[in-house]
Amino acid sequence: MWGIVPAAGKGSRIQPLAFSKELLPVGSRLESGVERPCAVSEYLLERMVLAGADKICFVISPGKSDIMEYFGASYAGAAIAYVVQPRPAGLCDALFRAAPLITRENGESVVVGLPDTIWFPDRALRELADDRLSLLLFPVENPDVFDSVSTERDGRVQTIEVKAARPRSHWVWGAFKMPGGTFHALHRLWEERAGRDEYFGTLINAYLENGGVAHGVKAGTDYVDVGTLGGYRAAIQLLERMGTDAAPRGRDSGFVEKLLEHAGGRK
Repeated sequence: MWGIVPAAGKGSRIQPLAFSKELLPVGSRLESGVERPCAVSEYLLERMVLAGADKICFVISPGKSDIMEYFGASYAGAAIAYVVQPRPAGLCDALFRAAPLITRENGESVVVGLPDTIWFPDRALRELADDRLSLLLFPVENPDVFDSVSTERDGRVQTIEVKAARPRSHWVWGAFKMPGGTFHALHRLWEERAGRDEYFGTLINAYLENGGVAHGVKAGTDYVDVGTLGGYRAAIQLLERMGTDAAPRGRDSGFVEKLLEHAGGRK
């Protein structure tokens, strides 16, 4: 399974920083008995690996070589690749930069998350199906600044309201998963719409209008966007509330073995 990490944004809401926003230190972990800071994007990578991702693609802008220097070629046993988004052009454009890496027909799935967010439970991505477009949903108090998702009782997505002033639902998507074939179907639809969809929510609405189906899974409990100073403070408070087990352990030499145990021995 591929994990796609869109990391090409400038992070203007939390500037000035001397490094990419995805490397913002949030929380800490013990590494060989020494406490060290965690980059915010490590939380997402750990969750992807917990869900079964064995390959991760960072989509970066030309000036973000520090992400490559930080993560290198692998994380917790998952190989890492990098592709470049030449200029800021929205989330959809960033995601589909990874299209050449994603196969269509061998059953490989794709999981996507945002690297400047922290959310729980850390294994929530495992609740998403492999054979359909599934959105991992979280309840938030300010859905107007996110993509609010309205669903039927059976979880089928009705519509997504992108940063609406008074959204009908307080559930927002924080990550999503789909088969590789669905990823490429969305890519084709985006191109047919002349790439005008900046936000993933508007593309999903078009997909639904064309007969596509998406499911929302209300498996999330806590969701924080760390892209603002207020969000950064909220993330620190959330991690303190969750305790010491909340920190990523991806650089722990025994972490891969622990993941295999949690996944029932998957290799």
